[in-house]
Amino acid sequence: MRPDRFRHFAAIDWSGAAGERHAGIAVAICTQGQAAPDLVRPAHRWSRAEVLDWLRHDLPADTLVGMDLGISLAFADRGAFLPGWDGSPPDARTLWAVVDAICADDAHLGVSSFVDHPAIAPHFRRHGGREGAQFGGGRGRFRVTERAQEAMGCKPYSNFNLVGAAQVGKSSLSGMRVLHPLSGHIPVWPVDPLPSHGPAICEIYTTIAAMAAGRTANRSKIRDGGELDLALAKLDSRPFGHAGAIDDHRSDAIVTAAWLRRAAPDSALWRPAGLTREIARTEGWTFGAR
Repeated sequence: MRPDRFRHFAAIDWSGAAGERHAGIAVAICTQGQAAPDLVRPAHRWSRAEVLDWLRHDLPADTLVGMDLGISLAFADRGAFLPGWDGSPPDARTLWAVVDAICADDAHLGVSSFVDHPAIAPHFRRHGGREGAQFGGGRGRFRVTERAQEAMGCKPYSNFNLVGAAQVGKSSLSGMRVLHPLSGHIPVWPVDPLPSHGPAICEIYTTIAAMAAGRTANRSKIRDGGELDLALAKLDSRPFGHAGAIDDHRSDAIVTAAWLRRAAPDSALWRPAGLTREIARTEGWTFGAR
């Protein structure tokens, strides 16, 4: 597959927070060339279900979509997602299906039923000082791709951690409830091979895009329109043209869409050294992690 065949590039800054609509969700998209990315429904407060609907029905053809979430859980370190549980899924796609099935009655694509499940909860660090016996201590368990992020200077968080402002666990699990119903509609790299035509989804980490735009990992968040335009210029993009303050969810989506446009044709990024068939099938990978 030629990775330079995509014509549109979309980035979705995601949220796993409780409730229906979230200031933390933003969607940006750009075309080939140098035009600045546009925000999709810029004044809108998105729900997760609306993002799923947009992906199903409104996504332009041949779009590469980056979603800022973990598409799987750690597997390689212990040979299972949830070791010791007979129901532990064997691969990422089955994991998405299990999360969605257990949480079928959770409103707004929530995941409380999964993390509170008696056989599953011991693997997570939850609020109220509830650290499960299988959490692993310290910062928790990490995927191979998250160790690759670390080697690049990023500070990833375990998807088994559900505590703190930087927790990513519920974002990732709620994202799996979006990925599962898209099965058969949009391939998810590298769980699925990169298709020769049509759209594809990949996992993104917005800090990687910010670093490519001249920011440091500790200063990856952009909250000023002028700084946003400086970052876009580093990515060969025209300015977005916003004056004054901008929230970092929107700026993350804008910068990452522009970065995807520049990075997607780099065939080496689709063949990182640590990505084996087994890792692709179970843990997946973050596009741009080397």
